[in-house]
Amino acid sequence: MRPTRIAIALATLAMTLGLAACSGQGDLHDWVAQVKARKGAPLPALPVVKTFETFIYQDQDKRDPFEPAPPQANDQNQVGPHPDQNRPRGPLEAFPLDSLKMVGTIGAKSGIEALVRDPQGVIHQVHVGDYMGQNYGHVSQVTTGEIDLVEMVPNGSGGWMERDASVALGEK
Repeated sequence: MRPTRIAIALATLAMTLGLAACSGQGDLHDWVAQVKARKGAPLPALPVVKTFETFIYQDQDKRDPFEPAPPQANDQNQVGPHPDQNRPRGPLEAFPLDSLKMVGTIGAKSGIEALVRDPQGVIHQVHVGDYMGQNYGHVSQVTTGEIDLVEMVPNGSGGWMERDASVALGEK
């Protein structure tokens, strides 16, 4: 016999056995029909929703406790620190501080400059006195390992407060 005839004979035998195996599925169909016909367990009743009486705050002498307090100009807001919003914005102020990566430094200890990569991949030179980040971050110190900044953030009552931040030299 040739290998082709042997292959055809084996394929025919496999198909015959496969069709014979499919014919004995009557019991399986009966069992599936019995399981589908069973009733499921009853579902528990939904809990009753409590209704609450509506209350409208109408005291004219006091503010509504559920409304935010209006910003008030007090002495602390007028005397505290304020960001310089009239100066031209630097290119690194368009990005959040956590998206900026320090990639190196240039220069000696007396005149060191940091190299910072923005999210678009552009490298910028940063000196003391430059601004970075979206919270008016003013660079106060540049070292070989990090850039120290002082950010101006809202204090929640209409004024501003200073917050220290830093961008450390990142690993590759």
